[in-house]
Amino acid sequence: MATMQDVARAAGVSAMTVSNVINGHPKVGEATREKVLEAMARLDYRVNVSARNLRKGRTGTIGLAVPEVDSPYYGRLAAAIIAAAAPLGLRVAIEQTYALRDSELEALAMSRNRLYDGLILSTVGMGPQDTEWLTMDHPVVILGERIFGGPVDHVAMPNVEASRAATRHLVERGCRRIAFVSGTVGEEVDVSSLRHTGYRQALEEAGLPLDPELHQRLAAFSRAEGARCARDMVERGLDFDGVFCVTDTVAMGVLRGLADAGVRVPEQVKVMGFDDVPESGFLVPSLSTVDPDHDTMAERAVRLLVRRIERTGARPEPEEFVSRFSVVVRESTGGPA
Repeated sequence: MATMQDVARAAGVSAMTVSNVINGHPKVGEATREKVLEAMARLDYRVNVSARNLRKGRTGTIGLAVPEVDSPYYGRLAAAIIAAAAPLGLRVAIEQTYALRDSELEALAMSRNRLYDGLILSTVGMGPQDTEWLTMDHPVVILGERIFGGPVDHVAMPNVEASRAATRHLVERGCRRIAFVSGTVGEEVDVSSLRHTGYRQALEEAGLPLDPELHQRLAAFSRAEGARCARDMVERGLDFDGVFCVTDTVAMGVLRGLADAGVRVPEQVKVMGFDDVPESGFLVPSLSTVDPDHDTMAERAVRLLVRRIERTGARPEPEEFVSRFSVVVRESTGGPA
């Protein structure tokens, strides 16, 4: 069985550096961290979880609270978090909150009661009025849209920038009447509002009007709602040649609805999603989308949480990390140029 010293020799670093990587120390450089993690994987090194937890009075389990466990996006994200936690000897307990504020607060309470060593929380129902729940002296990382002013680490995706790039891609492919299919857009910091901002900015850049009629609101981010919306747009005679969907799940439904209505994609209408879920590349036509770099988001969320769990001195200042993204061009917008 490989030891920490074996990993240190293989990576060309000290045993202390290996320990710092395992414990999520923020001062370890990215290149060094990657070398150590690669050596751990190559040598099949496993942290002695039982001894460490017994010594430090911990459970060895972190919580992950997400709105839906059967969502393609959250399913992929959960898998990435489990993969990031495993080399550190951590198990992941998954809670489903159904996007309800009370369920999100309950997940925080469970973590606070030490059922978990820390919690990664994807918030939908909570808002700025719940900031006091995040002031507790227990490790929490917020994943997704930020609770404004919350004194916790936060890992987010660049919703505005990525949505602007997605809409810009549709414009570059010749679209001039681009529908935006999402939930209700309001004042709060949520997915629909942020992605609508990017959509609006791209239209402004291109000198295209923002037509309120092209904003289609859904009752839920589901395939069924996406399909219903697409059929409805066609039946009403709405003039559109592109669709930017708030998620890939919605986009899958839109593709189905357009096909049902006899609309050809991408010849007549081009369709863009967001999330790059695994199914996106296997649809007919395959779906152009935004890849929010799930693996990096998961790795950083786990690293920040471990840093909080392992701290022995003063509480670190909150850190905010915004992931990279890329536009993935597939058949639904005409394929790679």
